[in-house]
Amino acid sequence: MIKKKIHLLLCLIALTLFSNAFIVSTNAIELDEATRTVTLDSSSKTITLTPEQVKRGKRLFNNSCAQCHNGGITKTDPNIGLELESLSLATPARDNIANLIDYMKDPMSYDGKNSIAELHPSIKSAEIFPKMRNLTDEDLLSMAGYILIQPRVVQEKWGGGKIYY
Repeated sequence: MIKKKIHLLLCLIALTLFSNAFIVSTNAIELDEATRTVTLDSSSKTITLTPEQVKRGKRLFNNSCAQCHNGGITKTDPNIGLELESLSLATPARDNIANLIDYMKDPMSYDGKNSIAELHPSIKSAEIFPKMRNLTDEDLLSMAGYILIQPRVVQEKWGGGKIYY
């Protein structure tokens, strides 16, 4: 009787260890270094984000930006999304970390001619948009990095609009 219980217990432990190992390997999607490497500034320097920065960027983006930019779209203007093509065509181009951070601090219209800080959440308008109040430069870097790696992670779904989200 005791041998059967021990055998059963050992089988359960082995099954638990096997299933935990399988679950961890399928749920832990680690982004490789190439995926986490994005353009830092207009000079084409690059930066490799840490996995922690990407996770933090995702959390901060979902908390501060996803209400209007879920899936990389722009609900108020579906013609301008957060995919790299739209970001690169803005003035100045917003397809790098430095320029995205500048935008999150003081947003300008797509043509770069007018401030839209009263309409778009930003550090400059934090009194109007409380979610922006406590964001640090490191937070903004993480959010910008998250935005820039999404086209590599979810491909055409990022900024793809209604057909995907």
